[in-house]
Parts: sequence; C-alpha cells; structure tokens
Amino acid sequence: MLAMWLEGGFGLGNLGGLALPILFFGVMYFLMIVPNQKKQKKWQEMLGQLKSGDTVTTNGGIRGKVLTVKDDAVIVRVQPDGVKLEFVKSAIAAVTTDEAA
Repeated sequence: MLAMWLEGGFGLGNLGGLALPILFFGVMYFLMIVPNQKKQKKWQEMLGQLKSGDTVTTNGGIRGKVLTVKDDAVIVRVQPDGVKLEFVKSAIAAVTTDEAA
C-alpha cells in the first residue's frame, strides 16, 4: 500500500490532474464573468434611474427624449417630426441626462 502511494497510484497524483482545470475555471471566472456582472448591474441601475427629460439611445440606434416612464416601457419622442415611440426599458442602451450634456 505504501509503495502504491509513493508511485502515485493514488493520492496527490490525482490532484495534480484536477489543478489545471480548476485554475483555468478560476481565471476565466475573474476575467469574463465578474466584469460582465458589474456591467449588468450598472445598466440595471441606469434603467432604474430613468426619468422624463432624459436623452436616450436605444439598442437600434434611435435617439430621443423620454416623455414618460412606465413599469416596463418608456415613451420616447424622436426628432425631427416629434414622433412618439414606445420601447421596453431593456431596449435602452445609454442615457445622457441634461446635466451631463
């Protein structure tokens, strides 16, 4: 039994084979998943602070001024004709407030 342990039949030899995949998963988690979670949280906060008068850009590239904010939708007025469009909040990509402009 002692000879099998010393030869790597079982024991630390099997842990060496697991160390590389675990290390790889750990590195990928901190390089890809954590930054994406931070970005998602920041975007959710932006949508939560959305208010009338904000200038927004949608995922489709449409820019306009927010008229009203509902639970899950936003009514936006786009120029030059002042057409009112309704978007779901998740379609808003960026907000530029009047203070930042």
